[in-house]
Amino acid sequence: MKVAALLFYSVAAGLLAAGLRELLTGFEENRCSMTYMFEYPEYRRVALSRRVARLYPAYGLYLYGEGLYAQETRALKLTGAPVLFLPGNAGSYKQARSLGSVALRKAENMEGGLHFNVFTVDFNEELVALYGGSLLRQTHFLHESIKAILRLYKHVKTPPQSVVLVGHSMGGVVARALFTLPRFNSSLVTLIITQASPHLAPVLALDPYLLGKENSLVLNGTSTLCALRRVYFYSAVRKKWVNQANKLRNVTVLSVGGGYRDYQVRSGLTSLPCPFGDPNKLSLVATAVPRTWVSTDHLSIVWCKELVLATVRAFFDLINPETRQFIENPEKKMAVLNHHFIRHPVRMLGETQDTSISILETLMSCYFLFFHFRFPDFPEAWSEVNTLRLAYSTPKEGQVKYFLFALSSRRKAYSHFYCRSNNLEMTSWVYGCVHKNGSSCVRAVDLSMETELLPPYKVLILSLSDLTSVTHLVVSASNLNGKQFTVECEWQRQESQTLSVPVPHVLSFGLTVSDVTVNSSGLLHTINLQHFHQVYQAFRINVASQCKVQKDRLPNVYRIHVPWFREDSLTTVSVPSVTEISGMLHTSHSDNASSVLLQLHTAPNCQYKVSVRTSLPRVLGQILRFCGPMVPVYTAVTVFLACGGQLSSILSSRRAADMSWVVGKGLQPHKVSLPVYVLHILVSCSWFQEVWSFLCLPPMDFLPPTTPDMTFHEGLVPAEEWSPLLSPLLYIFGAAVAYWGSTLLHLIVRLVSLILAPLHRPSVSKDCGTLRLRTQLLITLCLTVLGGTTCGALSIFAAFLLHLYRVLRLQMTERSLSHMLNLAPQKHKEAENGTVNAESLSRSKECNGAPLLSECALQEVRDDLQLHLCLSAIFTLPVMLIAPSLIHWIRNLRYSTQLAPDPSWPHIVPLITVYMLLINCNTFKLSN
Repeated sequence: MKVAALLFYSVAAGLLAAGLRELLTGFEENRCSMTYMFEYPEYRRVALSRRVARLYPAYGLYLYGEGLYAQETRALKLTGAPVLFLPGNAGSYKQARSLGSVALRKAENMEGGLHFNVFTVDFNEELVALYGGSLLRQTHFLHESIKAILRLYKHVKTPPQSVVLVGHSMGGVVARALFTLPRFNSSLVTLIITQASPHLAPVLALDPYLLGKENSLVLNGTSTLCALRRVYFYSAVRKKWVNQANKLRNVTVLSVGGGYRDYQVRSGLTSLPCPFGDPNKLSLVATAVPRTWVSTDHLSIVWCKELVLATVRAFFDLINPETRQFIENPEKKMAVLNHHFIRHPVRMLGETQDTSISILETLMSCYFLFFHFRFPDFPEAWSEVNTLRLAYSTPKEGQVKYFLFALSSRRKAYSHFYCRSNNLEMTSWVYGCVHKNGSSCVRAVDLSMETELLPPYKVLILSLSDLTSVTHLVVSASNLNGKQFTVECEWQRQESQTLSVPVPHVLSFGLTVSDVTVNSSGLLHTINLQHFHQVYQAFRINVASQCKVQKDRLPNVYRIHVPWFREDSLTTVSVPSVTEISGMLHTSHSDNASSVLLQLHTAPNCQYKVSVRTSLPRVLGQILRFCGPMVPVYTAVTVFLACGGQLSSILSSRRAADMSWVVGKGLQPHKVSLPVYVLHILVSCSWFQEVWSFLCLPPMDFLPPTTPDMTFHEGLVPAEEWSPLLSPLLYIFGAAVAYWGSTLLHLIVRLVSLILAPLHRPSVSKDCGTLRLRTQLLITLCLTVLGGTTCGALSIFAAFLLHLYRVLRLQMTERSLSHMLNLAPQKHKEAENGTVNAESLSRSKECNGAPLLSECALQEVRDDLQLHLCLSAIFTLPVMLIAPSLIHWIRNLRYSTQLAPDPSWPHIVPLITVYMLLINCNTFKLSN
């Protein structure tokens, strides 16, 4: 049995390690460029009122500056637009230097003196992602900081009326929590940009202040015993933004997730919980941001140059040149954010042209500018394309060139027009001709605003059904500056260039492959990956390209397009090549009819073979990414069941079993998985939720929903969203952690006891490390008072150490007795002859009168050691839960000696009492 258990838990630990490896390392390399300061950064502290300084002594407000700008703003006479950076969990206020430095450098080239004043808040690097007691305090300080910032602009002719907030991690959550304050004026903040902020739910909810649901009786205003004074942070923020969404329509919020490199906050959690169709709330992943296209880890999202540039560009486009402050119009703000973060049309924002433009006037102006090179005949600038595809490379000499595509002969046979160019200049390049004169177009409409920017080129896809008033399409290939580029265009039938392939089942373990071959010579192909819409699915997608003729071609772009969330990822490759793409999702979709699309921007006259195979390590990584916090829960369940098994062994055989054996027996799915499924069904019933709330029971844990259209609902994840095998698998992982964790605990106890042995006199008594009754009462009283006046976690940790000392003394005694018995062969022989029968049911009576130096006494000590090792495993669980609040209390000792609020109070009273009572527990007492 021991060998079988060892083998089983070794395999389980191997699978868990494979999933962890994929979660922590199975992503692309960091392709972010670092942002650098060109001058030494300075942080000027902004003086706050005495009341604010007294209430929040650990916090501070600073103004970022460099070089000459830092000297000019020493007196805090500011004229720029205010931007406030909010650090996240354990984040430093100095993280604002990337945003501040790039904004300063870009302001040097701006006309009219447009610039920003970048402020940053010091939250004392608190662990607010783990300890929720500080979140409300941070929110109040943020409110005071915003008012202090606006007071600095009283001398300005047109002072700012609001402050733009940029929040990283939990800082973004705090920014949205501002609107839950009763005295907060929502007009003070009209734009919030968050970076890797877990809006949907906390990553780990270790205390009730971080996450929870208020009792329904409390929400109805009824005064009952359930009306605790706790503020459930996430629940309050969610209710404010969902229930009062109409009042917050003027507030624009952009949430950016980091992608798969950010294993601390998965991008699905960055989705904003808001009603469907709210036009001023935007959630996306950094891999889908134009001119960024990279995945960032949790820290690099702050300094990633590509993303910082997109943010700063958006800020400058949000400035009103007349007032030199941020615009207040929500529609204009969303237009700017869509331009820089959604679909970059390779056009200057705000560049407007008449619906109808004169191509002739444009040509004449181009000829005038180009006259010093050569003046061609006017018809030579126009070429009509009668083939299905155009591939044109501009010459080294500058010229004016336009291509005409007649629509009349193509409308019936084709549905779309596709065109791409690696000329990324911010100009119009595709027009719809509405009046043609001879071989040239006289008047046309600009169609370039539908352009989409990809890493190597810009792409425009036009639907012919939308061009009823257009007779010809005009593509500009002019290069007046002599810069060479390539233009490729073609007519397309979307139906013939769209293929479907069903993805393998998630339980195929990579043994089956779904593949499809693209033989067409088109420039764009779409492959519908059928039934790929759940987050626990993960695939290895291989794309192999072969070309008949070897020549220089534009790079290929392979794009994973997710229709229901902005989490697209792009891969740029040369051709021919063999490329592997990771097929995983940040969010699910409940509709099986909607699936992920693989878009291939290909080279002409090449063949592409796409194969899809399930990746077991990535499936395990996805499970841990979304359900990893449940593994410690199952570990705790296993430890409790192991302790129950130990007690059963003592009561039945009067012997304590080996700890590894009882922990191995703690895997009992019939006692865990079945109640989980039953409770899951009951939770979906409203009457059960009402009964649960009426009984004042604590709120039940739940997995955050992974479907974007469900993010504004509170509750459990639907059962159909996850495979029924998920709960048993997580249970096996948790049991493996418990099994190997208990082995590690026993090893640590052995090593520490060896280190401490020289400091203690050798003992052969099984009562070593126990406490007298008066001492127990005194210590319990002292620890309770200590926890009530300072920090409850400190008292729990002290009680844990007292019990750990008892375990260490038992380990020392067991080692001492073993050594002594090895030196006493006569007594050992008597034990072998049956003088001491340790296996009999009357062992307790015989051992009761046995000498201290005997095999019977040694067996009693070993039994007590195994019992207390199980208890230590259980006692470790509360210590791990209260560790964040203990760390927070230690780091803030210079400001306050009492932790407020304290999530451990009043639970420490029964917990410490149990710790003290069980210190003296032994197998002899339990067996009787």
